[in-house]
Amino acid sequence: MATVSFKGATRIYPGSTRPAVDSLDLEIGDGEFMVLVGPSGCGKSTSLRMLAGLEEVDQGKVFIGERDVTDLPPKDRDIAMVFQNYALYPHMSVADNMGFALKLAGVPRAERDRQVLEAAKLLGLEEYLDRKPKALSGGQRQRVAMGRAIVRKPQVFLMDEPLSNLDAKLRVSTRTEIAKLQARLGVTTVYVTHDQVEAMTMGDRVAVLKDGLLQQADSPMVLYDAPVNLFVAGFIGSPAMNLLTGDVVDGGVRVGDYVMPVPREVLDRASGEEKLVLGVRPENFTVAPEGISVDIDVVEELGADAYLYSTLAGLSGDAKLTAPQLVVRVPGRDAPARGATVKLNISDPAKLHVFSSATELRIS
Repeated sequence: MATVSFKGATRIYPGSTRPAVDSLDLEIGDGEFMVLVGPSGCGKSTSLRMLAGLEEVDQGKVFIGERDVTDLPPKDRDIAMVFQNYALYPHMSVADNMGFALKLAGVPRAERDRQVLEAAKLLGLEEYLDRKPKALSGGQRQRVAMGRAIVRKPQVFLMDEPLSNLDAKLRVSTRTEIAKLQARLGVTTVYVTHDQVEAMTMGDRVAVLKDGLLQQADSPMVLYDAPVNLFVAGFIGSPAMNLLTGDVVDGGVRVGDYVMPVPREVLDRASGEEKLVLGVRPENFTVAPEGISVDIDVVEELGADAYLYSTLAGLSGDAKLTAPQLVVRVPGRDAPARGATVKLNISDPAKLHVFSSATELRIS
C-alpha cells in the first residue's frame, strides 16, 4: 500500500491549446478510496492514465509513496488497472485470465493457483474458474477483471469507469461489492466515474474536476453541504441543487414575487453585487403558506417520497420554457397535484447556499 501524490501535474495533448489536466495538486492517503468525478472531457481519465504511466506528464510530478514515478514505465509502478471493457483474453479460462500476470512474473504454478483460488473465493468466482469469459455475465466478467488486479497485490488499484457497461440494477450491487472489497483489502484506490451518485456512495473522498481543473476534493458530505462554487453545487446531488438568480434587496434576495431572507453578513460579502445566486437542495424546500410562487409541471411519485418539478408562477410561452426548473422533495402522501400553484419556502435557513453571480464562488 502507498500514498499517491499529484504535484502540479499537467497534460497537454499534441495540437491542443488547452491542457487536458491543468496543474493538478492532489494528495491521496494510504488505503484511501479516492473518486475522480466530472463531466466528459474534464480530465479525470487523463489524470488516472498519467498515474498509470499511459499518458505523459508534460509538467509537474506524480509520486506513489516516496517514489517519483513520473518517467517510469507502467510495469515498474506497481499498480493494477481495471478497465471499463474488462480487457479479458477470450481464449483463456477465468483462472488463466486471473493468473496471467503472475505467470508472466514467473510465479510457480502451485503458488499461482493458490493465489487465484484465494481471489476467486473473495469474489464468489470459485465455480466459474474453468469457464471462458463469453460464458459469463457482464457482472461476472467485471469480477474476473477485479480478481486479475487483486492477485497482483499492487500498491495502488486504478479503476476507469469499471461499471459503465453494466445495467442499472447490477451497477448498484457491484459498486457496493467494490466498496466492501476495497475496505477489506485496504489498498489505495483511485476510481474514475462520470456518475456523481457512484462517486458519493463509494468514495472516502471525492475530487470534482471541470475543464482539467480540480474544483474541490473532500468527503462526500462536505461536497454536498458546502460546495465551493456553482459548478460543484450543481454537479453533486441527485436531483441537483436548485440554483436561482435573484436581485439583492434590503434583507435578502428577491426571487420571483418573494424576498428570500439572507443574513446581513452574507450580503456584505457580495461586494456591491446587484444579483446573487441562491442554492436550495430539493429536500430543503417545503410547501408553505408564504414563499416563492411556483406552478407544478410534473409530479414524480416514488412511494414514500415524491418530487415536484415546477417553474416560477405566472410565466408563459418562451419565458416558461427557458425558466429554471425547481425540484422539491415532499412526502409521497402529501404531494400537490400537477397543475397546482403553491408557495415554496426554506425548511432550514442554515442550509441556504449563497453564491456570487460574478465569481460563482460560495459566499455563505
